[in-house]
Amino acid sequence: MNRFYITTPIFYVNGDPHLGTAYAAINADAFARWHRLRGDQVLFVTGTDEHGLKIQQSADEHGVSPQAWVDQTSAHFLGAWRELEISFDDFIRTTQERHHRTVQQFLTAIYDNGFIEKGHYVGLYCVACEAYYEESELLDGGRCPVHERPVTEMSEENYFFRLSAFTDRLIDLYESGAIRVTPEFRANEVLGFLRQGLKDISITRTSISWGVQVPWDANHVFYVWYDALINYLTAIGYGDDQERFLRWWPAVHHLLGKDIIRFHAIWWPAMCLAAGIDPPSELLVTGWLLVDGAKMSKSSSNQIDPLAVARELSSDALRYYLLSSTSFGSDGDVSLDRLRATYNADLANDLGNLVSRTAALIVQKLGGEAPSVPELDDRVQSLADLMAQGTQAWSEFRPNAALSAAMEMVRFSNSLLEQTEPWRRPSGDADTAWCLGAVTEGIRLASALLSPAIPQATGGILHRLGFENMGELEWHAGHRGQLLHRSEPLFPRLARDRS
Repeated sequence: MNRFYITTPIFYVNGDPHLGTAYAAINADAFARWHRLRGDQVLFVTGTDEHGLKIQQSADEHGVSPQAWVDQTSAHFLGAWRELEISFDDFIRTTQERHHRTVQQFLTAIYDNGFIEKGHYVGLYCVACEAYYEESELLDGGRCPVHERPVTEMSEENYFFRLSAFTDRLIDLYESGAIRVTPEFRANEVLGFLRQGLKDISITRTSISWGVQVPWDANHVFYVWYDALINYLTAIGYGDDQERFLRWWPAVHHLLGKDIIRFHAIWWPAMCLAAGIDPPSELLVTGWLLVDGAKMSKSSSNQIDPLAVARELSSDALRYYLLSSTSFGSDGDVSLDRLRATYNADLANDLGNLVSRTAALIVQKLGGEAPSVPELDDRVQSLADLMAQGTQAWSEFRPNAALSAAMEMVRFSNSLLEQTEPWRRPSGDADTAWCLGAVTEGIRLASALLSPAIPQATGGILHRLGFENMGELEWHAGHRGQLLHRSEPLFPRLARDRS
């Protein structure tokens, strides 16, 4: 059995989930669901990042302890992911004792290997990013390039990670493809960073106490980014369960936003090398969701509440729109109007109507007895070809292409009905049985490709067509479902006027 380990970035709990964070979780969930459908052993890890200066400041502003604050805000993410059908296997919180233990063991290994040294640091710090920047990286007026807020000069005694020692090794790993980056053009971006040369970086703080304590110096806590990255090892038992660790590492797929690629593509692999373990095998880098060309974020006024959308329509409608309307790795402009239009066109009209129409014809013309799937021939070869295209697209982390293939299968199946016109034929007619059998199989296979995006509705589709489960991921002549009955529409059409 193949193994598939996928992670999201752990989400910083200084605000509620927005569509951008939901987008990352939904993509990772879709990939995990596809690999489960293939029969792979899957480990899907997500969670919340709960340390750092921002958290301490937010807790102070609300008059509560940092732990009380993160208990409340982390619960919002946990609840949101459940509502959006995020099928995670583990939810890491960086305040958990297991995570503190892993962080201390991992960074102690780096320290013992001679790659952490004490020093004094002065740098330009963005509190919102929890990151230092070089002056050359800032916008006009000394502003953070991500949050466009002024940075702060900070000075304190720190321990430093000797990042500069790994420049050449990291270049070799990316040039050889030992660390893969999807989409590929992001690898060139990483190599551009590396060829500028790397500087040693601060990894501890003395100015705050809210973090994982440095085991060899009680006056320091680890910098939040180092703490956060190590969650990928916490989930697989690093330092505690060697057998489990070796079972899952380093064949991991880290899904992350393009704004945090530097941490994941440079710092994290270097940390792994310094600790004496292999670097992660693949980085899956998403673009940004844009509203009218501007990035959606917690600090802006252009947020779209993913839970409000899911409650109005369904989590499936939101998931389908986000996965189908953007090309993975590229920025995508989104809007509620386009989401509703996509729901009506693809889910309500094309897919929903096909399922309802097919089930009704089977009840009307075949007495509700599901037809046998015919042999694959030239008349339906396109369905098998589209299934192969969609399968390949999922394996290559191209969800929009996989869903496009599925919808082409839906439209092809609709055209078979139009060409055969079973409603004009007598009950029990052979061509009617052939057509409805072929269309039913086309819907089943399309549902397989769609299921990572619309997991709730997929169960309804299979039920309406008499299937107990998804079955094989290729054309399966001869099999049939159970007795069918008429059912309510899967996707009620939305009224055009939303005013």
